[in-house]
Amino acid sequence: MATSTRQNYIEKVAIVGAGGQMGTFITEALLKTGKHHLTAITRADSTSKIPAGVEVKKVDYKDPTSLIEALRGQDALIITMSVMSPPGQSAKLIEAAAAANVPWVLPNEYGGDPTEKKMGEDAMIGPGKRAERDLIEKLGKSSWVGISCSFWYEYSLSAGPFAYGFDFENRSVTFIDDGTTRINTTTWPQTALAVARLLSLKVLPDDASDKSATLSQFRNKPAYVSSFLLSQKDMLESVLRVTGTKESDWKIEHDAHEVRFAAGVAQFKGGDRRGFGKLLYTRAFYPDGCGNYEARHGLHNDILGLPKEHLDEFTRIAVDRAARKVLVL
Repeated sequence: MATSTRQNYIEKVAIVGAGGQMGTFITEALLKTGKHHLTAITRADSTSKIPAGVEVKKVDYKDPTSLIEALRGQDALIITMSVMSPPGQSAKLIEAAAAANVPWVLPNEYGGDPTEKKMGEDAMIGPGKRAERDLIEKLGKSSWVGISCSFWYEYSLSAGPFAYGFDFENRSVTFIDDGTTRINTTTWPQTALAVARLLSLKVLPDDASDKSATLSQFRNKPAYVSSFLLSQKDMLESVLRVTGTKESDWKIEHDAHEVRFAAGVAQFKGGDRRGFGKLLYTRAFYPDGCGNYEARHGLHNDILGLPKEHLDEFTRIAVDRAARKVLVL
């Protein structure tokens, strides 16, 4: 059994996407702990700005050796990439992590409940994510931890009608069904803090009597975290408070979930990428409760020491993003 020394903690962490939206939050949260040496894994031609205090290693995804060498000696690999990233890129990183004997991998999850197989298949992203988890286990050198955080609240509220249904410019909102289905949703800072707290846990218990939280408790499992459990009507109420508007100032429409989902599929198949967003978000609001993983699994917020957040504070951030048209992840 490992002892309570730094050898029983994660020290060296490599992160892919450190200059991206979610990656920046995660990197900053890890830096604030003062417990980790961070390495950003980037393409040779990348122009992403990497936070100060992070070592940078350039790699060539066409050369497995460059990936393996960049990951050698790391205790954990965090992958944060857009769902539109080149296919197979995550698999290359996972294979390199195994070859470099990296013991822990946080794959490119950051979504809903991975145990909701039907939802994942309908939303088109489930099989790919499951394949990545299976690959990690098959290679047998690393363990994975998935971050189940659902959609990022600030982005999803501000991104446009395809997401949480809000169009701030035209002051309109489209409710899926009656707008009362609640789903989990998490802010960027909360998601990042969850990752930092997770990788700051001791890996194994000190001894048989040690009942404190450990990273090994999450081996090949999801960590369920959330900021809020909200319906679209809850979101609208927060928007009204933040903007000082009344419900009568807004145009409210309704879409049946099956109709909206089918429209998203058709839109995506027609070449409009917003259709993918529409089908993805709509599927989480199905009235079967698939978007409420808190009800099925509980949350790991308390184990990770995550704070309670104030909804209106993050709604205000979303309203500002929408006003400035900051929509790129």
